[in-house]
Amino acid sequence: MNSVRHAGWVRCTHWIAAVGVVVLAFSGVVILMSHPRLYWGEVGNELTPALIELPISRNHRHGGWEASVPFFEGAASPVSASRTYEIFNQNGWARSLHFLAAWFLTATGVVYVSLGLLTGHLRRHLVPLSGEFTPRSAWQDVVSHLRLRIPPATGGPQYGLLQKCTYLGVVFVVAPVAIVTGLAMSPAVTAAYPLLSGLFGGFQSARTVHFFAFVVLVGFAVAHVAMIVASGFRRHMRAMTLGR
Repeated sequence: MNSVRHAGWVRCTHWIAAVGVVVLAFSGVVILMSHPRLYWGEVGNELTPALIELPISRNHRHGGWEASVPFFEGAASPVSASRTYEIFNQNGWARSLHFLAAWFLTATGVVYVSLGLLTGHLRRHLVPLSGEFTPRSAWQDVVSHLRLRIPPATGGPQYGLLQKCTYLGVVFVVAPVAIVTGLAMSPAVTAAYPLLSGLFGGFQSARTVHFFAFVVLVGFAVAHVAMIVASGFRRHMRAMTLGR
């Protein structure tokens, strides 16, 4: 019988983070549906070439534009750009919900890392032990997962090498990138800290990097749930809710 259990603060931050990721994924997809195009640089809109187009709403490859009419004489004059279709736009509530969930997730992450350092949780359970991280052991762990040779759940924080590396990468690389790029897209934040606006090469570049960080986080969440099911769903749920 496994005697090492998940600490109460680990279980609490885990479920708050899980809800936060679900809300962020939902609101993020709605935001993308409003403008399913990604660019690189400072500016980008539907009249400029896109780096990536996402086929996720009627705004993707829409019916087009009405004939453009110049406002002034001359080649540099701005032109009208009226759509020939009803645009999908739920940006208002989706952005507000996304921003709120992001702050909850960020605060939860700060609490988790702080307590993890103070209690030694990160050092004992997430940082690979001396001699554990070798090319051979890493390759064997990857092959075992690809062949779906998943060891049964212990009900506690006894993680394999691949799990440890993945968790560390999400907590200390992917999540911070998502947070910083999200802040770099906020006009209020970049007005106070102009350095953020150019940190990723422009507003649109930050949005594109933010999207890929989002894809990695969602991919991690899906794989995480799949591993829970494969290694013992009931035992994992008991361990992460009741602590036993």
